[in-house]
Amino acid sequence: MGFFDSLFEEEKKKKVFISFAIEDVKYRDFLVKQAKQDKSPFEFIDMSAKKAWKQSEWQKRCRTKIKGCDGVIVLLSKNIYHASGARWEMKCTNEEKIPMIGMHIKKNDKGANPPELYRKRKIDWTWENIEKAIETF
Repeated sequence: MGFFDSLFEEEKKKKVFISFAIEDVKYRDFLVKQAKQDKSPFEFIDMSAKKAWKQSEWQKRCRTKIKGCDGVIVLLSKNIYHASGARWEMKCTNEEKIPMIGMHIKKNDKGANPPELYRKRKIDWTWENIEKAIETF
């Protein structure tokens, strides 16, 4: 790539994996919709089961997606502690050494933090907080 090509190259969007409890899918949907409306410099990825997969196949595909991301945002709620799929995604994120933050989806109803997020940054859901967190990925 020449000098002038690099000047005009569009900045690469950061890929951010979203981990969440299935009971909180409406919050994931809202986050994705919000990002599209704001024409954000990042795109969100998740591994919601669109079809029935064997667990080993889902985990393999999920790990590949996580490894291809710049960071992971975990949607924190009272549901996340008992969400086995999301807990596995967090464990995988730690194993792959991908940056991860937790984001509270409700201001006054936060629930227990899973141990996979021990010593990880947690933020409240505001667009400014999301943008700042993703800049650190």
